[in-house]
Amino acid sequence: MVIVSACLAGLNTRYDGGNRADERVVALVRAGKAVPVCPEQLGGLPTPRSKAEISSGDGRDVLSGRAVVLSEDGSDLTGHFMKGAAEVLRLARMMNAEEAVLKDGSPSCGVNHIKREGEETVGMGVLAALLSLNGLKVRSNDPL
Repeated sequence: MVIVSACLAGLNTRYDGGNRADERVVALVRAGKAVPVCPEQLGGLPTPRSKAEISSGDGRDVLSGRAVVLSEDGSDLTGHFMKGAAEVLRLARMMNAEEAVLKDGSPSCGVNHIKREGEETVGMGVLAALLSLNGLKVRSNDPL
């Protein structure tokens, strides 16, 4: 079983209320091979919500307490991001998932890069980092 970013499965879970449907991911879900999750929603954030970014660092830094996740208005969303990532990890363990296909560019799901104030930075989002640290193969949907 594979964990996938819900927005890649066509669910309107992105911060802006939209999705980034990837037909390959949608096909995995339809075939019963993947389960869509949105760590930000599981962490208690609404959709739509304010755009967020990791301040100075990446998801590994957030997990270790060296960085925080801030909304556009400066609100600290770190607790929501940590809770959502922990819930996805719990689900992955229940399903014996060994892999996650996540949406790059996200402060939660970013695998190879995250976006910060219009620029792309090498690093992982909070969920990607947590899953990777716990032995799951984490990759972006491009290329799938």
